[in-house]
Amino acid sequence: MEKRKEFNKLVRDKIPEIILKNGGNPEYEVLKDGDYLKMLDNKLLEECNEVLSAENRQEKIEELADLMEVVITMANLLKIDFKTLESVRLEKRGKRGGFDSKIFLKSAILAESLN
Repeated sequence: MEKRKEFNKLVRDKIPEIILKNGGNPEYEVLKDGDYLKMLDNKLLEECNEVLSAENRQEKIEELADLMEVVITMANLLKIDFKTLESVRLEKRGKRGGFDSKIFLKSAILAESLN
């Protein structure tokens, strides 16, 4: 007797087709934009956790690529083109820097304007 496995998560577009080709029977729905965005939020967290748990360089590459796919998909849904996203990233990098210097801030006494 075959047992149905529950997923209840957003998956890549070709997953139902792949399941069918492998003799399975997928049950799925196409989400409306509001639910889609909520599921993308969940997928973003899922992919972040997978990046964190990746155990070697190749796994990191795969999981970072998945994370990028979710970010790009979210941007597209929100009608944010990649040029805009990259422009904001570079602007923030110019003002506040990147993470290249490996700075780990232990503590600071902040001026009132920074609190």
